[in-house]
Amino acid sequence: MNPTGNKAALVTGSSSGIGKAIATRLHAEGWSVVLNGYRTEEAGQALARDLPGAVYLDADVSSSADAVRLVDGAAAAYGRLDAVVNNAGVARQIPHHDLDAVEDEFWDRVMGINLKGPWNVAKAARKHLVQTRGQIINNASLAGLTAAGSSIPYAVSKAGVLHLTRLLAKALGPEIRVNAVAPGYIDTPLTHDWQPLREFVQENAPARRLGRPEDVAEVVHGLLTMDYVTGTAIPVAGGLQLL
Repeated sequence: MNPTGNKAALVTGSSSGIGKAIATRLHAEGWSVVLNGYRTEEAGQALARDLPGAVYLDADVSSSADAVRLVDGAAAAYGRLDAVVNNAGVARQIPHHDLDAVEDEFWDRVMGINLKGPWNVAKAARKHLVQTRGQIINNASLAGLTAAGSSIPYAVSKAGVLHLTRLLAKALGPEIRVNAVAPGYIDTPLTHDWQPLREFVQENAPARRLGRPEDVAEVVHGLLTMDYVTGTAIPVAGGLQLL
């Protein structure tokens, strides 16, 4: 249960990278946080120890049954659920012109985690978020807004997340607000070796630096405080969307 009465948030895919930064920021702001990953028990439990009071739940969001178990477990952990951050995602660099390099298995995995995952979690969370007039924040991508991204399947999945955000905001309002963040290149363990993209961002983005996970976490926290914003997506890209 939640003896402090703090608001509670579930952050999927929070064992590392952007999700870890979001969970850490929300914890610092006084939120009770439920961490999640799939087969990342060691890293998830280590982060939970670093964030006193946090709970880690292992679940595959691409499975509707796992998503229900995850969301119900998150709500039970603190007796309430005020926010869901759908951050879990996968990516791999595949040149867009190389269609044959995209195997069916990769396409299905990307769509299952990146797009079906937020749907599964939102659907499972609705009954809890209605009670708290809570909100959902989806981690999309600048790749969903432009003809870019690490691969075509990834970009298509994130375009789907952006439209899912709009549709859910309309369907679930006014009780539940739904928004998205759309990061550009963010320097994480997954993307750290992505050259020459790193150089391009540093040389061409108006901000002239690489994005950090904390930059995304700051915008997520901001959205959680905005009571009159729903159905929108905020680029977190240092101005890359202007190129």
